[in-house]
Amino acid sequence: MSEVIVIGGGLAGSETAYKIAQAGYRVKLFEMRPKLFTPVHRTPYLAEIVCSNSFGSMSETSASGLLKKEMEILDSIVLEVAKNYRVPAGQAFAVDREKFSKELTKVIENHPNIEVIREEVVEIPRDRLVVIASGPLTSERLSLEIQNITGSEHLYFYDAISPVVDASTVDYSKGFWGDRYGKGSGDYFNCTLTEEEYDLFYNELMKGEQVPLKDFERAVYFEGCLPIEEIARRGKQTLLFGPMKPVGLVDPSTEKQPFAVVQLRKENVEGTILSLVGFQTKLKYPDQKRIFRLIPALKDVEFVKLGSIHRNTFIQSQKLLKPTLQLRKEPNILFAGQITGVEGYMASAATGIIAGINIVRMLKGVEPVVPPRESMIGSLINYVTTAKNELQPMGPNFAVLPELEIKIKDKEKRKELKVKKAIEAINRYKEKINLQP
Repeated sequence: MSEVIVIGGGLAGSETAYKIAQAGYRVKLFEMRPKLFTPVHRTPYLAEIVCSNSFGSMSETSASGLLKKEMEILDSIVLEVAKNYRVPAGQAFAVDREKFSKELTKVIENHPNIEVIREEVVEIPRDRLVVIASGPLTSERLSLEIQNITGSEHLYFYDAISPVVDASTVDYSKGFWGDRYGKGSGDYFNCTLTEEEYDLFYNELMKGEQVPLKDFERAVYFEGCLPIEEIARRGKQTLLFGPMKPVGLVDPSTEKQPFAVVQLRKENVEGTILSLVGFQTKLKYPDQKRIFRLIPALKDVEFVKLGSIHRNTFIQSQKLLKPTLQLRKEPNILFAGQITGVEGYMASAATGIIAGINIVRMLKGVEPVVPPRESMIGSLINYVTTAKNELQPMGPNFAVLPELEIKIKDKEKRKELKVKKAIEAINRYKEKINLQP
C-alpha cells in the first residue's frame, strides 16, 4: 500500500502527486495523453490549460484570491510554478499557458518519487490507495469503470471555449485599451460597437449554425460558462449585461461609454495572441469566423484557435464522497479535481492538495482530516459533499463560507472578517496535518 496511484495529470492530479511525493512516498501518475487526447487538449504537457488562461483575481478580499492564498499556505506547486509565468491581466492572475504547463511537467517528471505513466487507465485497482483526478473530460472507458465503482450515474454539462486571435491582425483603431472603472493597467483591448453594429452582430449570431448534440445527449449548461449564443437567446439586451457590457468603460476618443464592447485579453507573455473574453461558443467554425468578424476591430482578424464545445463529466459527490474526499463505500479510493463538482482551475487544484494531504496521513496510519469549514477550500469541499439536491458545479464564492457569529452590515467589512477567519483556520490546519517525511 506504500505506492499510490494517481489517475489524471491535470492541475488536481499534479498537486496530489507532488504533495505525496514531497512527503517521501512513491507515486505512479497516469496520464493518457499523448496516446489518447480529449476533444480539447492539444499537447502532451501535464496541467494543460484549455479554457481561459486566467486563474482569477489575486485580491484576498475576493473569493478567488482567498482560495489562492490558502493554497499558497498549503505549498501549492501549481501556484509556485504559475507565478513564474504570469502575463498582464489587470487584477487577474493570468499565465502563459504553454510555458506554465511545460515547466510544471518538468517539475513532476523530474521528481524522484514520481513515475509518470502515459497510459489510459481502464481498470481501477482496489488493493492500494488511489486518487481519481481524471477531470471533466474523463475518457469513456474510465467513465464506465468509475460508474461501476460508484454505482451511480454521471451527470454532465456542456462547457465551451472562447476563440483566440492573432493580436497583429486586430484593428486597434476600432477600440481602446483599458480596464473597467480604471482598475488595472489597461490589459484589455475593448472592441467597440455602435447600436447598429450590435444589432447586426446579434441578428447574425441568432442565425448562426451550431454544432449539433448527439442523439443520446442533452444540453445541460453550467451558468458560469454559458455559450454566448445561449446567453443571447435569452433576449436581445442580455449580452449588454453580460460579456458585451460597456459599464465602467469610457472610450477616450469620444469620452463616452460605448454602446457595447468585446474585450480581448492577452493569452501569453508577449501579447501576440488574444482571447475573446466570455465568448465561449458552440457555433460551427465557418459561422464563428463570419459572425465574429462583424465586430469592427476583428473585421480582418486571423483566428489562432476557434471556439469548441465538449462534454464535462462530474460525479454526484454528495451521494458518494466523505468530506475527506474518500469514496464512502471504498475509502482507499479518493476523488479530486473538477470531477468532484468544484468549478475552475484553482478549485480543482485545491482539492488535489487536500487529497494528497489525506493520502499521506493514511500512509502514516493516521486518520484523514477534513479541511476547516471556515476556509474557502473547506467550504467548497463541504458544498460538493453535502449538496441537498442535484449537484451543480461550484467555484469559489463568499456565499459558501459559513455565516459570521456577529452581524455586520458593511459588505466589505464582512468579507474582510471572513477572509481573516479563513486564513487563521487554514494556518491551524497546516500545523495539524504535519506532512514531514
